[in-house]
Amino acid sequence: MKITNLKQVVDYQLCCGCGLCAYLYPNKIHMADAPAFGRRPKFFEDSADIDDFQFAFELCPGAGLSYTPDMLRRKNLIESITSKWGPVLEVWEGHAADPEIRFKGSSGGAMSAISLYCLQREGMHGVLHTKADEEKPYLNKTTMSKTRDDLLDAIGSRYSPASPCEKLLDIETAPSPCVFIGKPCDVAAVQNARRYRPDLNDKVGLTMACFCAGTPSTNGTLEMLRKMNVNTLDDLIALRYRGCGWPGTTVVEKKTNYGIVKLEITYEQSWGDILEKYRQWRCYVCPDHTGEFADISTGDPWYREIRKDEQGYSLILARTEIGKKIIDGAIAAGYLVAEKKTPLILPASQPFFPKGRAMLWGRLRSLKLTNAPCPAYNGFSLSALWKDDVTIKDKVKTIWGTIKRIFKKKLKMKQNIMFGQ
Repeated sequence: MKITNLKQVVDYQLCCGCGLCAYLYPNKIHMADAPAFGRRPKFFEDSADIDDFQFAFELCPGAGLSYTPDMLRRKNLIESITSKWGPVLEVWEGHAADPEIRFKGSSGGAMSAISLYCLQREGMHGVLHTKADEEKPYLNKTTMSKTRDDLLDAIGSRYSPASPCEKLLDIETAPSPCVFIGKPCDVAAVQNARRYRPDLNDKVGLTMACFCAGTPSTNGTLEMLRKMNVNTLDDLIALRYRGCGWPGTTVVEKKTNYGIVKLEITYEQSWGDILEKYRQWRCYVCPDHTGEFADISTGDPWYREIRKDEQGYSLILARTEIGKKIIDGAIAAGYLVAEKKTPLILPASQPFFPKGRAMLWGRLRSLKLTNAPCPAYNGFSLSALWKDDVTIKDKVKTIWGTIKRIFKKKLKMKQNIMFGQ
């Protein structure tokens, strides 16, 4: 089945929830939480004409991703890793110099440290990113941070749906350039929009993406809370998925008859045992889990055993000259502590990302052969990776597993998107 409009992207589980369409059509679309799926566009009742949204469909990262010709022709690329990791100029490992930012950050606070540098030394107006919703801490909201306190208030990973692109107008109308932080698909959406929105392009000073293994639905968080004995959401005061140590624990605060109590489980329990099982389908067929369209992307350096009580570290990839300049500036100004690393640290730290990318061609082919909805990708070398890096056994397993998912997840059926309260 060929996807031809924005509503089909949503109905057939290809939406990644970035919020770009709500930014482009603020009077016809707003983003809302669909607990079983993620953040999804909610179309106003008088916006039934699918042709109204073709511009958003053409820029939608859920429908497809494409490299522009210049991306793979950047000077000083590490060409040996481009086919698996996208454009990379330099690989660093480091952490925030500020001890509080480093401690509270999910993996060393590198993104927050770079953001603070941009605010205080590069003259940027703000940082558009995601934080917990104060009224409903199990949900997220998009915020513009302008101070160190703002950044600390929003620090840490959020393993739940977020749509930061819905607030891109805040960047477009800002008095000076801003930082944008999001998932890889969010950053890809921003880059698509910049080509057609000159005012937005002028005001995006830096894009940063976190490494992403997929976004769990809100139902994933609700299941995690149930297993942590939070049975009434009105009792929930705060939810932290990671941080305050590396990798940190998942911590909730809730009201009881005896006062406020804290409950916690390990990161391995929250992500590995619960949340990853609730990832949206679109993430299973994504070629970009490491922020290839960003200026800077960061992730965890899992290439070695983490010592007990060890402080956090981040892998930091400079993907553009702008990203390289900002990293160099943050180090020189004392906001970031980092050292250059060999590119071999990437597959050692995140082996599942290149393996999943190599298998992706088989998944996409299975979708096409069964006439299931399928995103379109250009420039990712997927067929070559499938041919050279996947064993016969894994090829069979990938194809058969995808065919089973097509029926299990009802990928060929239009979904009834139910929004939460």
